[in-house]
Amino acid sequence: MRVVFLVAIAAFGAAAAPAAAALGAPPDDSDGQAVRAMPDAVIDLETSEGVRAVKGTWRYADVEIIQVKHRAPDAEGQPTGALVDTLDFRPRAGGTDFDDSSWPAIEPTTLTKRRGNGRVSFSWYRITITIPERVGAFDPTGARVVFETALDDYAEVWVDGELSRAIGQSGGSVVAGWNATNRLTVTRRAKAGQKIQLAVFGANGPLSDPPANFIWMREAKLLFFRGGPIGPESVSPREVNVTVERLDPALDAIVPANPKVHQLAVGFEFTEGPVWDDAHGVLLFSDPNANRIYQYDPRGTGALAVFRDKSGYDGADIAEYRQPGSNGLAFDREGRLTIDEHGRRRVVRVEKDGSVAVVADRFEGKRLNSPNDLVYRSDGMLFFTDPFFGLPKFATDPRRELDFTGVFAVKDAVVRLVTRELSGPNGIAFSPDERVLYVGNWDDHRKIVMRYAVAADGSVSDGRVFFDMTEAPGEDAIDGIKVDQRGNLYVSGPGGLWVLSSEGKHLGTIHTSRHPHNFAWGDADRKSLYLCARDGLYRMRLGIAGAAAPA
Repeated sequence: MRVVFLVAIAAFGAAAAPAAAALGAPPDDSDGQAVRAMPDAVIDLETSEGVRAVKGTWRYADVEIIQVKHRAPDAEGQPTGALVDTLDFRPRAGGTDFDDSSWPAIEPTTLTKRRGNGRVSFSWYRITITIPERVGAFDPTGARVVFETALDDYAEVWVDGELSRAIGQSGGSVVAGWNATNRLTVTRRAKAGQKIQLAVFGANGPLSDPPANFIWMREAKLLFFRGGPIGPESVSPREVNVTVERLDPALDAIVPANPKVHQLAVGFEFTEGPVWDDAHGVLLFSDPNANRIYQYDPRGTGALAVFRDKSGYDGADIAEYRQPGSNGLAFDREGRLTIDEHGRRRVVRVEKDGSVAVVADRFEGKRLNSPNDLVYRSDGMLFFTDPFFGLPKFATDPRRELDFTGVFAVKDAVVRLVTRELSGPNGIAFSPDERVLYVGNWDDHRKIVMRYAVAADGSVSDGRVFFDMTEAPGEDAIDGIKVDQRGNLYVSGPGGLWVLSSEGKHLGTIHTSRHPHNFAWGDADRKSLYLCARDGLYRMRLGIAGAAAPA
């Protein structure tokens, strides 16, 4: 009988020896960090007991090789040339949103069964795991969890829809070698009830001499290591998967034919509200759940630091808040950082001497809900959205004083209401000429981007729906909005990053491994779009620079 749970392995003595020996030397995982050979606990996903412990089900599908059309390389080696015949495969089942419910469920004890059709063949194995409250006597809270697998002959491993890879990488998410073991960190700080989706792509090999044998899984384990990272960490920029839905040729000038997205930092609770700091060449962004602002320096291999702690709240009732910290960030014409503070329900500005000045906290004597996103106009007028998302009980929170959610403008300490027609005003941006204000609505029943003509005094007119995403598939509503120099909009919408022309035409959608909730133009040429995507920070180079910051 297999050992399903190994807790405090050294204490098991001889009984644990076979499993310990199987672990071998401590290879690097996908983070490039050595993981010691002896974990504190193990769940064996090749056993029924182990799969029940994580409330999972293994599913399997063969891969079909198909003929497709592609583009030949151009003078710069990019795929924009003449149409050519090539090969692809289906299904593409790495993403978390892939529906594998029609795939046959397989018993974990049959993972060693030979599958595939031999010769040139590929396979998918998928399972969603739930971190249990206990692994034997071991409490997994805060542990680093590593997925260890080996396939005959090669394997690639997707975690929550992401396949990360770096130049020269061997192992972790990509092929480790001939019948070699892949070790990949699937969470750095485990929480009971946390769900993690794993997809393993198997390949028969050697590829240059397709063999008569078949694909099978040699091992599949979850290794728990006590004392994981205590906070987020930067990583050497590494490429992750991205797909682009191209609906209009105009998108080709924006998104390269061979687009790249690089992961920069990981391990956050929820990233939001990024802004590029031109004066220092760094990116600032919020983690409202963790109540912090972080700074990322892209120079070299990238450096991450806490820029501001308790960025949105420090009250005695902070435990009631899901997002007590800061959200949107912006710099004014004088280079002063302006912060939307959820918990304190106000907008503040950090002065040159480090002191904090309140920009807006009330309207007509009543406290704001929870300022969310913000944008400066070049004349110094600040516009911000004020939904109730930062309040512990949202719309029904007894702390609410305003009976509506609004968009506001403030200048010279005068706060004026711009509009109150949206149920969840969220992302906000100006057209390059600042004559048009765009506001996104986070509402599952009305996922729209509004367009307003803006007057010099901050008032708006001609409000109308610019784009409606209500019927689009995807669980997310509308979050961040940014605009490039040509007036194209980049909108965090259902299923990905939507690109819209200034006329309201859907040019295409960028689908990244983590859903980007907000973004900021950065780097010296402003052609890098830094993506705050759930628990990570990413960067994507585009062909058109972002609209200039207020000057």
